[in-house]
Amino acid sequence: MALARQLFDRILSRRTQLGLAVRVTVAATAAYALATALHLLLPLWAVLTSIIVTQMSVGRSLKATRDYMLGTIGGAIYGGAIAILIPYSGELGLLGLLVLAVAPLAFVAAIYPNLSSATVTAVIVLVLPSMHHADPMASAIDRVSEVSVGAITGLLVSFLVLPSRAVLQIRASAAKLLELIAAAFTELLAGLTRGRDNDALHRIQDGIGTAMVGMNTIGAEAERERAARLSGGPDTGPLLRTILRLRHDVVMIGRATVVPLPIDVQVRLAAPLAEVSAAIVRFLKSAAEAMREGAGAPPIHPVHVALQHYAEAVAAVRQDGLIRGHPADTAERFFALGFSLEQMHQNLCDLDRVVGEWSEAMADKPARSGVSSDVSS
Repeated sequence: MALARQLFDRILSRRTQLGLAVRVTVAATAAYALATALHLLLPLWAVLTSIIVTQMSVGRSLKATRDYMLGTIGGAIYGGAIAILIPYSGELGLLGLLVLAVAPLAFVAAIYPNLSSATVTAVIVLVLPSMHHADPMASAIDRVSEVSVGAITGLLVSFLVLPSRAVLQIRASAAKLLELIAAAFTELLAGLTRGRDNDALHRIQDGIGTAMVGMNTIGAEAERERAARLSGGPDTGPLLRTILRLRHDVVMIGRATVVPLPIDVQVRLAAPLAEVSAAIVRFLKSAAEAMREGAGAPPIHPVHVALQHYAEAVAAVRQDGLIRGHPADTAERFFALGFSLEQMHQNLCDLDRVVGEWSEAMADKPARSGVSSDVSS
């Protein structure tokens, strides 16, 4: 029982992936049933298309459907035109037509990857009639019909069966990124006094880069949903830009903390740096939790206080001349660290504002639902 419960909990923690599996299954089954009922020549293509266009989010499904349909229609028109306008006989003639069809479409697909289905469609339109002794025009029409059935089925299933909105996925993606930035920041500031684990830091930085790519993709899908009025929520642009700037701050701090500070400077700045690290990490983690749960924005006042104490300690270090006598690159890193922390402070203020906007948007949803239910009743 304990093993079964553990397995159930692990599966339940992957709700988004589980929902996709359910949608793909429903889409494939429905597409096959519909294609069979319509007596389409090859129901297989309807099933495959429904699987292709059923994606992790509604926004991604919209893009996949648009791209696949454009490629299919273009490939069917081009392949059908070649087969009709250029008579051929025998295998050598068909081989020549294949070269004429594949080469330009493959070139177009290399420039516009979203049209890659055009090449496949053109080949099917050309080759299938020779196998079934059918008319090229009929082959093109069949291909478009099969893909249309699969695309429409997959898109409808994405809307109706456990729909997953990109605007919700971006919240989880942003929360993960903020936690990774917090981990990197902790490791970087610790390196000023004890040195740092570069292997661990590289793993964190690589994870941040990968997560940034994923969040940008989800952001584009969320904006596609907003443009189609399929979901609401704030504009994703400010959130994406703020987190990207925070990532740049981490990179700049990393360059300024390549080696530890001089011992006498470490002693003076150890406590202020520890306060800064604790305050910023706590704020980033709280902001991540707020994004994930839709809670209110965390208080940023401790960050202001910690950075003010650090600025006062830096001013005292400069006044006492503790930087004098050290190599020029040490002074450069010392001042670069202060500048980077100030930049991060500004971006954390922007994050505070953005998280507040997203939290307010989540708070408005139940209220609007309650209003609409009252009106309907």
